[in-house]
Amino acid sequence: MGQSDPISILLVEDDAAARANIAAILTGAGMAVEQAADGAAGLNRAGGGNHDVIILDRMLPHLSGIDIVTRLRVAGVGAPVLMLSALGRSEHRVEGLESGVDDYLAKPFEPDELVARVRALWRRASRRSSHDPVLLFGDLECHVKARTAFRQGRHLPLSPKEFELFRYLMDHAGEVVTREMLLRHVWKLSFDPQTNVVDVNVGRLRRKLEEGFAGPVLETVWGTGYRLIASGGDGA
Repeated sequence: MGQSDPISILLVEDDAAARANIAAILTGAGMAVEQAADGAAGLNRAGGGNHDVIILDRMLPHLSGIDIVTRLRVAGVGAPVLMLSALGRSEHRVEGLESGVDDYLAKPFEPDELVARVRALWRRASRRSSHDPVLLFGDLECHVKARTAFRQGRHLPLSPKEFELFRYLMDHAGEVVTREMLLRHVWKLSFDPQTNVVDVNVGRLRRKLEEGFAGPVLETVWGTGYRLIASGGDGA
């Protein structure tokens, strides 16, 4: 997208009145909005990869918002996704973020907050696309745009949330990353949901990074957090 082009939005919302209201808010903020009224149509249009930001209602006919984002991430569509939902409890938010959603906004919301969230997602994605899309550390590779991971040239089949976790660790390779940092930046949570979601995902990621390879690369720094280390270093 050129600098003078409007931010391109795909809005998938089955409630006609809500869809018209959200589209009016975004259009009024200078954005270009394409609309879809159900999950199947939304997935079809999102699969083209031509949108800067995708906004999904969580509860949709035919395919839920969770189903759509899961399929998009598996297909390699990396456009940032904002999920809208009346389900605002922490476990619903965590489930959405686990599926590959980038941000989660509970209904009802203020129009200014919606616009601010969309612009923040767009800026974040723009910064990523302007940098080298491949992060390298030791024998690890993180292909940001393709959302793929490799070790020693071998593809690692990561889930959407495992990839986000891997990406964040690669951004801070060699540094200690605390559990609170992961909750804030990977799960977008400013509070501890009192679950073991971080520990479970780190454990799954560690197995995929290390099983079948000679040395550990993801260590636990007890009482502090986690750290990626170059292959051949001391493991946890």
